Amino acid sequence: MEKSWVRRNKWIFVAGPLGLAAFVALFGEVVMHLWNWLMPPLFGWHTLTFWQALGLLVLSRILFGGFSNHGNDRSNARGPGSRKWDRLSPEEREKLRQSTFPRCGDPASPDPETCEPA
Repeated sequence: MEKSWVRRNKWIFVAGPLGLAAFVALFGEVVMHLWNWLMPPLFGWHTLTFWQALGLLVLSRILFGGFSNHGNDRSNARGPGSRKWDRLSPEEREKLRQSTFPRCGDPASPDPETCEPA
């Protein structure tokens, strides 16, 4: 009789959370030591505790990283419409440019100073 996946790999349920906790603790310590080594001497700021360093990591993730799944899919690297743009013919691209940048906002405009406000 074949064992189920859970029975064969039950060590993952123990090692996974322990590994995650070790990873979080390591990065919290690294941020705390870097902050305490650099910021007080350079700027006169207060030192951080371990929990403040973890809070700083979470805050920076919220502000700068977001919570979306970035993964390794590089096809979406230039934005959600980049694949559609690649499928357009040169005539369709020019028509889209003219409708999007009718006057002064055209980045390819020869002289943007001559444009009048709308």
